[in-house]
Amino acid sequence: MHLTHLSLTNFRIFSRLELDFPRRVILFHGSNAQGKTTILEAAAFLALFTSFSASSDRQLVNFNLAEAEPIKVARIIGEFSRAGRKNTLEVRLILEPNGAEGSLRLRKEALLNGVSRRFSELYGQFNAVSFLPQMSKIIEGSPSDRRRYMDEILCQIEPGYSKHLLKFNQAITRRNALLKRLGEVGGSSDQLDPWDSLLAEHGSFLIKGRIDLIKELGSFARESHNQLTEGKEVLRLDYQPSFDPIQPKSGQISLPVDSVIDRTGLDAKEIEHAFGHELRQRHRKDIQRGSTSKGPHRDELRFLANQIDLGDFGSRGQTRTALLSLKFAEVGLMKARSGEWPVLLLDEVMAELDPLRRAALMSLLEKVEQALVTTTDVEMFEPGFLANHEVWNVKQGIVSQVNPL
Repeated sequence: MHLTHLSLTNFRIFSRLELDFPRRVILFHGSNAQGKTTILEAAAFLALFTSFSASSDRQLVNFNLAEAEPIKVARIIGEFSRAGRKNTLEVRLILEPNGAEGSLRLRKEALLNGVSRRFSELYGQFNAVSFLPQMSKIIEGSPSDRRRYMDEILCQIEPGYSKHLLKFNQAITRRNALLKRLGEVGGSSDQLDPWDSLLAEHGSFLIKGRIDLIKELGSFARESHNQLTEGKEVLRLDYQPSFDPIQPKSGQISLPVDSVIDRTGLDAKEIEHAFGHELRQRHRKDIQRGSTSKGPHRDELRFLANQIDLGDFGSRGQTRTALLSLKFAEVGLMKARSGEWPVLLLDEVMAELDPLRRAALMSLLEKVEQALVTTTDVEMFEPGFLANHEVWNVKQGIVSQVNPL
């Protein structure tokens, strides 16, 4: 899989940008704040339909360049080849009047090959793996960061996952609202039954997807980490579901913390039945809390190197290495699942790596079908690597080829 063309209109710094991409590594070189990362951000948006850096999609619309227009529109159009077939994916970010004077609302639209589609139908059409220094929050951040990490991978590789995620989030919002009302004014807890059924149906799909993902991703990550640490560390991914479909039997002693629990033998229907039962058992507690106490919205994922929890006790170097291992694992997983290499997007990561890990990263770049890489210093790359790949300069939003091949 590779991008063949990228078109940007009123997106961040770019009022207009048209780029034709070759099927190889492209190194974007330039000073900071020139537009390098924005190119990667646009490509990543085509995969996940959200920004890897902005807190709100409104920030992506170049407001100054679009201010003369009553309706302000930012466009990302990506033409890409997948399994020998050409496709065009377009995303529009539309700021339009919202009734109140001066008030604007954001509306998003997407088209695949000229046909309007729901975003939930488009995940997995274009796959990308992004690697940015700030992604250390996957390991060091909050549980919600790690749930988002799992969901973003699964949306790209698991058909239907995004729809189940949307339905689950809608159902839990409604169930929590009902729980608060029952806690305040009273009423029969039987009113929760329809929402319990929806949470169990869609939540079981999320739990099953995460179980399978972490086993498969963990296998790729262990192999990568073993190579990066020259066999000195063993990396383990520990998925901790809030509702564990494998519950210890009465009187059973809990397993040690370093034991690996294999849940992959469970199917979604088994999980759905057990999760639904658990939700019903928790009616009284949840009404008292005013929120749903068990479910995939409270899942956790931990990363351990030689049984040391990197989120709590890992050094900066260990965290960087584990993150690099995870990104290698994502690439391998997507290739294994789809048969296509994802587009690799690397933003200023070489400066964060020592020579051994730089060499490992450049080795991966030689394997993938296409990679877009940014840097402020081309001297971090070996001369032979630079000679075999394209270097493009980015300055004040203008892109020029330095060594077209």
